Amino acid sequence: MEIIDWGLIQHNLIRLVTSLLLSLPIAFNREKKTRSIGLRTYPLVAIGACGFILIGTSFFKEQEAIARIVYGVITGMGFIGGGAILKHKAEVAGTANAASLWCTGCIGVAVALNRLEIALLISLSVFLIFVLKPIASQSSHSSND
Repeated sequence: MEIIDWGLIQHNLIRLVTSLLLSLPIAFNREKKTRSIGLRTYPLVAIGACGFILIGTSFFKEQEAIARIVYGVITGMGFIGGGAILKHKAEVAGTANAASLWCTGCIGVAVALNRLEIALLISLSVFLIFVLKPIASQSSHSSND
């Protein structure tokens, strides 16, 4: 009897590394722009969300039980995102970071549930939103000149 299931380790490693890789474009962008959260936080969120789902699906096979685990991860992501939002007098900052953290958690969940197409589309969408926002802002400032 084998104590270590190498096939399972490989399966889980592939899932965790995939969630890490799909979070990196967002992490690099946020690191460059905000420096407060970025290269460490985003991959950790994706890996953590993926890990919780992988653990849950290894113990539970019923869809209802898995749905409760996903619900818990989503709630936890909201809590983490809430910590990224800062309010100072009438100004609110960090909502884009909070939303992108939430999306990064979704990447991890999607990868764990073998919905790689969803994870890839979320990663690409969030990255493009952050890349295109400065371009759109720049062009609206130019047209006002």
